[in-house]
Amino acid sequence: MTEGEWWSVRVELLGGGMAGELWPRPGRIFAVSTLHTLHVLAEAIDDAFARWDRSHLHEFDFPAIGKRATEHRYAEIQDPAMELDADHVRIGDVLQPGTEFGYVFDLGDNWRHACRVAERPVDLDREVGIVPDKPLPYWGWGLIPDPYGRLWDGDDGEQPIPTPPHEPWPWANAPQPSLATLHCPGQYTRLLAVSDADADADDI
Repeated sequence: MTEGEWWSVRVELLGGGMAGELWPRPGRIFAVSTLHTLHVLAEAIDDAFARWDRSHLHEFDFPAIGKRATEHRYAEIQDPAMELDADHVRIGDVLQPGTEFGYVFDLGDNWRHACRVAERPVDLDREVGIVPDKPLPYWGWGLIPDPYGRLWDGDDGEQPIPTPPHEPWPWANAPQPSLATLHCPGQYTRLLAVSDADADADDI
């Protein structure tokens, strides 16, 4: 795809499901063509945020124009004037540089994302190195939670964590951990410095 303008879109995962609210927020920055449909942008976001089960509805929210978008083939449309078809509407039809919008994957678990189009077009040669055929993440950060809270293959929430494959683990003379995770299922997941975690534990 060589026609159309290419934009940089920042997407941050706010939280959802068993992870609750996330802090710091993991994020990805995408190169997106104005000719891409909302459907292919949704697929790219779900790929980048490790969604294995795609049998759930997704939805975009565009506050600047007061409209939402989903895939009409799967959804019950209440107001066609306010609800756009993500399979056909293109990025350039609903967004402008600097526009903020929302994306939700799985309307039950409510995995919410804050999205923003950069003020200036992205330089594909400099930032990406290729002209992709679909939206492509070219920068990112943060830990991506499993949609179902699984820690390993076969985790059913009842079995103990498997023993590491070798001892000592992770290796001899490993550095002391500097980060800890505070997790309250369905409410919040916080990543913080070990010293801060110890202080929080003392306050409990």
